[in-house]
Amino acid sequence: MERVVIIGAGVMGCACAHRLAETGLAVTLLEKSLPGAESSAAAAGILGAQSEVSGPGAFFELCLASRARFREYARELTELTGVAIGYEDSGVLEVALDPAEGRLSVARAEWMLARGLKVELLDREEARLLEPALTPHMVGASYFPDDHQVDPVALSAALAAAAARRGAVFRSGERVRELVVADNRVQGVRTDAGMILADRVVVAGGAWSSEIQGLPRLRTVIKPVAGQIIQLESRPPRFRHVVYGYKGYVVPRADGRVVMGSTLEDRGFDKAVTLSGLHRVAGMALEMLPGLADARFVTSWSGLRPATADGLPLLGACAVEGLFIAAGHYRNGILLTPITAEVVRDLVIGQTPEVSIHDFAP
Repeated sequence: MERVVIIGAGVMGCACAHRLAETGLAVTLLEKSLPGAESSAAAAGILGAQSEVSGPGAFFELCLASRARFREYARELTELTGVAIGYEDSGVLEVALDPAEGRLSVARAEWMLARGLKVELLDREEARLLEPALTPHMVGASYFPDDHQVDPVALSAALAAAAARRGAVFRSGERVRELVVADNRVQGVRTDAGMILADRVVVAGGAWSSEIQGLPRLRTVIKPVAGQIIQLESRPPRFRHVVYGYKGYVVPRADGRVVMGSTLEDRGFDKAVTLSGLHRVAGMALEMLPGLADARFVTSWSGLRPATADGLPLLGACAVEGLFIAAGHYRNGILLTPITAEVVRDLVIGQTPEVSIHDFAP
C-alpha cells in the first residue's frame, strides 16, 4: 500500500486526507499543534465566491466550482461523522456606503451578470427591506444569494473526524523540518522525532508551508498575513445575511453569535490581538450595522492567512516527483476546501482533475 504523508492538518490537510484515504492509500497527517487549531478555525467561514473575489478568471472559476460542491459536501460530512458544519444559505449583502463604493459594486455586478451568475443591485430602501438592520446611511447594496457560510470550527472538527473514519493517522505536535529527496523523488520527511518514509508527500501547511526546508523552487513564496476577528453574542439574532463591506465583514450565526472582521496585517507570525485592530473591526461593523452597539462582547482572536505574491494558491504537482502542494489559499481557504481535496486526490492517484489548475501550478 502506497504511503502518503500530509504536512498540516488544517481544513486543507484533513480534506485531502479524507479523499486520499477513501482510495485505500495509507495516509499520515503531521501537525505541529492540533488539527484545525491554526488558520482554519480562525476564519469566518464565508463561502464568498462572488462577494470576495475581485475579478473574472481562473481563480474565480475555481471558487465557483468549489462553492457549487459545498451543500452536498456538508451533507456528506455530517452523515459520515455526525458533526453539523453550520452550513447556512444566508446569502451575502455587499454594502456600498458612498457613491464611489456604489460604482464599484455596479461594475462588479455587470460582469457577474454577463457570466450568468445571480446578483441583485439594490437601492437603499430595497436593501433595508431585505435586511432592516443595515444602516440608513448607505447608497445601496449588491445581493449575492448563492454565497453562503459554514462554521469553520465545526468544519475543522468534521474533516478531522472524516479523515480518521477513513483510516488516516494523525501525529500531532510533530513539526516537519525538511523534505527528504533523492534523485529528484521525494522519500519522506524529517521531523523533530526523526525520518518518516513516504511514497507521496502533500504540503498543506498553510502560512507555514514555505518554512519547510528542501522544497524545490516554487512560483511564489507563501507568507502569513494576520487578521483580527471579534465575536459578539446577540440573542435573538438581529440579522440573517452575511454583510460585507469594503472595510470588512459581519457574519451572523443561527445561534446568535456574530463574527466580524478582519484586519490585513503584514507582521510575520505574530498573532497578537491589538487595541488598534479591534477598534478598526468594531468601527467597520458599527458603520454598517449600528444596532450591534449593545451586543455582548464574547471574545477576539487573530489568525494567519497564507498569502502569495500573485494572489493565487499553489495547487498541483511540484518539480520533485511525488511532491504535491495545496497551500496559499489566502482568504478563501474554507471556500476552496472541497475542490482542493478533489484536485489533490486526482493528482496523487494519477488522474486528471475535473477543473483546470494550470494557473495555480507550483
